[in-house]
Amino acid sequence: MPDESINFIGGFDGFVVGNMKEIKRIFDLFGAKVNIVCDPSEVWNTPTDGEFRMYDGGTTKEEVKRALHAKATIVFQEYCCEKTTKYLREKGQEVVVLNAPVGVAGTDEFLMAISRLTGKPVPAVLELERGQLVDAMADSQAHLHGKKYALYGDPDQMIGYSRFILELGAEPTHILATNGTEDWAKKVRAMLEASPYGKDCKVYPKRDLWHMRSLLFTEPVDFLIGNTYGKYLERDTGAPLIRLVFPIFDRHHYHRFPTWGYDGGLRLLTMLLDEFFETLDANTNIPSKTDYSFDIIR
Repeated sequence: MPDESINFIGGFDGFVVGNMKEIKRIFDLFGAKVNIVCDPSEVWNTPTDGEFRMYDGGTTKEEVKRALHAKATIVFQEYCCEKTTKYLREKGQEVVVLNAPVGVAGTDEFLMAISRLTGKPVPAVLELERGQLVDAMADSQAHLHGKKYALYGDPDQMIGYSRFILELGAEPTHILATNGTEDWAKKVRAMLEASPYGKDCKVYPKRDLWHMRSLLFTEPVDFLIGNTYGKYLERDTGAPLIRLVFPIFDRHHYHRFPTWGYDGGLRLLTMLLDEFFETLDANTNIPSKTDYSFDIIR
């Protein structure tokens, strides 16, 4: 018999611990029971406390079996979980298909889906966090407005990150997904065309980083968003890399912090700004005796 729980399928990214923790917190705030299929976050965040754990936490087989009888499933992997979505619908389950809930609009869609499925209003604390994120974006948009970004990685994450870039008034210029399909490219182009900041962006399904390397030379950008392997593009082309996509092997503890939800959006905004200011400082001439205060106050 169906129960009132909701399944969640989120995919795997470089911020898996922080993002899964954020998803659980959001469902808890709604008072909704959630089955996460699957949840590797505790495996990646096992404490050192003297007790040996081979695989800590995670999703059990029993939980996966019960998930088939849940009220509905929310899927963040529209383009990477097509067969899963088809299977669940064939079993008569409602499936809500979204993309990575990054930024304001992406998180709004996620919360409204939970609200509809549970019949409960969006918790006040999340409304507060939304306002705080919008305020932070307003504080900082002047620094990011008009900056050009190249992005590559998971198709669904590319939609989430690109949408947030557009919300900031920045300009995605190249969006590449090796496993992106023509249907994915069509959806991304529609998103870009709906914003004045996306009109000059080009979308590249079924392309690799060698292709991206050529693009960064022929149509340079201000920043590159991708995974660890982008460091070689950064070395070759000079485009500063912001590490946001799995895998991130050459930096520690990124996986512990969220980029999903409103709180995650604030973390993401900070990462974009940090790289902007680092690049600005690196490329700024030695200040004169009269403008050092302006350089500090940003």
